[in-house]
This record gives sequence, structure tokens and C-alpha cells, in this order.
Amino acid sequence: MIAGAQDFIQQHQAVIGLVVLGVMFVGFVMERFPATVVAILGTCTFLFLGILSGRDFFSVFSNSAPVTIGAMFILSGALLRTGTLDAIASRIIERAKQRPRLALAEMFFGVYVASAFLNNTPVVVVMIPIMLKLASALGISAKRLLIPLSYVCILGGTTTLIGTSTNLLVAAVAEDSGLDRFGIFTITPVGLVAGVAGIFALLFIARRFLPDDSPSQIALSQDHRAFLSEVRILEGGNLVGRRIGDVPFAKRANVQLVGLKRGVTLRRTGVAEERLEANDRLVLRLELAELLSLRANKNVEIGLTVGDNEIDQEEEAIVEAMIAPSHPAIGRRLIEIPFLSTLRVRILGIARFRKTPGPDLPNARVQAIDRVLVTGPANQIEQMYGNPHLYGVGTTSGREFRRSKAPIAIGALLGVILLATFNIMDIGVAAIIGVGLILVTRCIDADEAWDSIDGNVLVLIFAMLAVGLALENSGSVALIVTKVTPFLHDVPPWGLVLATYVISVLLTEIVTNNAVAILVTPLAIAVARDLGVDPYPLVVAVMFAASASFATPIGYQTNTLVYAAGNYRFVDFLRAGIPMTICVGAITCVAITLLI
Repeated sequence: MIAGAQDFIQQHQAVIGLVVLGVMFVGFVMERFPATVVAILGTCTFLFLGILSGRDFFSVFSNSAPVTIGAMFILSGALLRTGTLDAIASRIIERAKQRPRLALAEMFFGVYVASAFLNNTPVVVVMIPIMLKLASALGISAKRLLIPLSYVCILGGTTTLIGTSTNLLVAAVAEDSGLDRFGIFTITPVGLVAGVAGIFALLFIARRFLPDDSPSQIALSQDHRAFLSEVRILEGGNLVGRRIGDVPFAKRANVQLVGLKRGVTLRRTGVAEERLEANDRLVLRLELAELLSLRANKNVEIGLTVGDNEIDQEEEAIVEAMIAPSHPAIGRRLIEIPFLSTLRVRILGIARFRKTPGPDLPNARVQAIDRVLVTGPANQIEQMYGNPHLYGVGTTSGREFRRSKAPIAIGALLGVILLATFNIMDIGVAAIIGVGLILVTRCIDADEAWDSIDGNVLVLIFAMLAVGLALENSGSVALIVTKVTPFLHDVPPWGLVLATYVISVLLTEIVTNNAVAILVTPLAIAVARDLGVDPYPLVVAVMFAASASFATPIGYQTNTLVYAAGNYRFVDFLRAGIPMTICVGAITCVAITLLI
């Protein structure tokens, strides 16, 4: 019986492979399980049926694309850790105070360029709060800016080979199929044309199809990450006598100057023009990473303490804790919270979900579920763990920026680009060396480097590579090519490019883009060879279409991020994304036909 089943599978494995693929597509669309799980189950099915051998399965791990993608994730994480992206955003925010519309244009241009060389996800994560501030400065709804932010990131990613993981993946599959290696800038001419077309389309779409809710209706989902804190200007430091508006940390994008405390007086207006005096206190609202970074500044003292507690920064621990509803200090000032007087600790800041405590750090009224950031000697911090009125006491997940390492992180990325561009070294090898450089120079810690890798993406890629190999070995790819080729003999080259693009972009809107890239690329190459035409234009069409997910919030990760941040409706993406897809797709297909 077993032998009979094996014979049946052997005789019909091409059809069985297509059936398994069809079931996988249903799984992708229904989303009952994550895409990674569906891909793994598909791989397991092929292994169980014997269509994919163990040797073939393990051979997919020799593919260089996932390793290169993982290395690029780490390089992007290093730029985030060293504050490079934050520094760029801060400069544009500073310019927005004088010319907000010009700053908006500069911001989108910067996002476009950054996305051409960095992973899109951290770029969007950093830029979302910046876009919210720019929307406030321009007096418009953030919904008019966040969808364009995602779209510009997508367009920028298609400009170079390393702009998206999809590009690298398609190039690797094409190379495995016998095509010449893609260079970093091989697709750049087409990408620039698509980018220009996309920008003009966005200018039209933004006015007519994007929602224009009141700015107050946007839920600023990042607000809960911001802490209220204070810094005291130390006597003898180089900040004394400086204009507050010129203080470096006060100009950063993720730092908001709330007011100036001089003696018992708190001023909120006209503060930027004041000259700092010793023992002045600046009340700040800032993100956790910036707050931790300020601890290294020798010219200020951060936070709130009782008495003359001196804490050695090298021996201190830092924890976050949440105020329990049963805490006796609820409704009282923060300076009156009991553990501050009984333990030798310092409160660095307090955060409240979607609200800013105030008016300043010591006088902020404590509420349930407030989060406090506390530092002190380890033996003092340990006593907080047993406090029944504090929830979730634990080491903070945030880390300070390592701005002094920024030149190294930038140099490592530029080195990877130059080595690959001039064919001095394979891009995967160059990226691994770049990772080694940023790790040994401590631009980013090892645990942070591994955390910056999107494991779901890599597992999905390996699983889909295995599925693609199984379809090829079973004859499923050959079967599709045999059935499709007769209908394409009289189709002109531009028609083949258009058909490949349309099929790929439709699949990308309902199925993960990396899966589409792996499945459609070998099909496109096989059809081109069977027809006797150049496969490169079809491969490039897959490359662009698999990234051009504009019409749904689930087709691309950056869409999902802005979908949540802007409180969009699903239909908002359809209204903006469908015309965007048609416009960019049509121009891209023309550019591929003429330039590739």
C-alpha cells in the first residue's frame, strides 16, 4: 500500500505540487495562521510526500540572500542605535520651525534616499512621530502624511538592490537560475522613473483620496513612550550662559522643551531665548532612549531625588515600574512618593499613556498605571521588587544612543555599498564584514544586533525557498510553463512585462511579498526561456511588483505600521492605493521595457 502511494505521488507529483501550492495560497489569504507558519507547513508537506528530499531541503540554507538580508537588518539597527536617523530628523524638525512645507519636502526626500539603502521598517518607526509633529506644525491631519510616508519608503526601496529584502531575494533566485548577478544600482534607472511617477501620483492622491480628519482625532500611539523629566544645569558646566534654544539636546526631534524653572518660578513661554544660569532646571518631555542618553552629559543632573543622595552612575541600576491602583501616593505629588524618601534612589522620569503629567517632575500628580523610571544602587533597587504597590518592576528595555559611534556605523554601510558597487566583493560578504566591524566597535551590542533581525522574515524566506525548490523538482513549474507558453507566443515583450507585473502585484496584495518573489521569479524565467526572450525584464518586473503593495495595509509591513499609527480604515488604503498602483505600475512597465 505504501509502495502504491509512493508510485502515485511519483507519477502525479507535478499536479500534487500545484495542489499543495493552492492550499498554501488559501492559507495566506485566510490568515488563520501567520504566513511563516503556512510556509513551514507547506515545506513539511513536501518533505512528508517525498517530493522534497532532505538533502534538497538543507541546500536552501546555502542561499546567500537570507544571510545578506539579516546582515542589512543589523546595519540598519546600528544606525538607529547610534542616533543617526534621529539626528537627521532633528535637523529637519528644526528647519520646520521656519519653513514647515519645505521641511516636509526635505523629510520625504530624506525618507526616499534612506529607504534605498536601509531596511524600511526602522525608517518608518523613527519617522512616524516626526511626521506627527510636522502635521501639527502645518496644521493638517497626520492622516494626510502617514500613508505617503509608507508609499515613499516603498518607492525608495525599489531604487537599489539592497533597498528591500524582496529585491535581494529575487536577485538571488535569478542568479541560482543561471542569470548574471544584479549589481546594487542595476535597477536604479527604473527605480528613479517609478519614484518620480509615484511622487506625482502622491501629489494628486493626497489632495483627493486621503482622509482629512482633524489633527485632534488622531491617536498618537507613540505618546505613552514619552517621559516627563527635569535636568539641572550644573555650576561650572559649559551650558551656563548659553541660549536655551541653542542647547544641543533641546533641539532634538524627540525632545520637547516644556518649561524653565528658575527658583520657584516655572516659565513655559519665551524660554528658548533665555540664557541658562547655574541650577536652572529645564522641564523636558522626551523619549526613553534620549532620557537615558542624557545621563552621560556631564553638564546636567537628571531627575528627582530627596536630600543630598549622591549616586555613582557606574554602580547604579535602572528599572521601570508601574504605579498600582492601590498605591497610597495616588493623587499626591511625585516628590511625596514613599520610596523616594526611604531608598537612596533617583526618579529619572514619569510617563502616562497618551497624556503628559505636570506641571513639572516633583509636582506631577501620581495616577494609577503611571510608569516611573528609577535609578540607584543595585541593593536599593532590589528593595523595590518587593513593593506590593509597584507593578512590573524590572530592568528597562530602553538603551541610550551611542552617538559617538555614528561615523563608524555610517562608514560601515557606505563601505558595503562601495565594495559591492565596484564588484570588489560580493554584497553578502561585504555586509557580514560590516556587521563584524559595528559589533567589535560596539556601535550596537550583540543582543541588540540579533533583536534587530526580523526572524519571521528569514524563516519565511527559507521555507519559501524550499517550497520553490520542491515545485521545480516535482515538475510543477514546467507544467505551468507548458500550459501558459502557447498563449504567449504572439505577445510582444512589453505585454509579457505587463502580464508579469500585474500577476505579481495582485498576488502581493493578498500574499506576503517575499513568497510571491520566490514563487513567481522562476516561473517568469522559465516562460521567457521557453519563448526565447530575454528573462531580465520579467525578473525586474517581479522585483518591482512584489514591493509595490499600495492598496492594502497588510501587503507591506510599513503600511501596517502607519495603518495603526494613523487610525486609518481599510478603505482608506484602497482609495489611495488603487490609483497609486495603476499609475506606478504603468510607468514602471514602460521604464522596464525601455531601460532593461
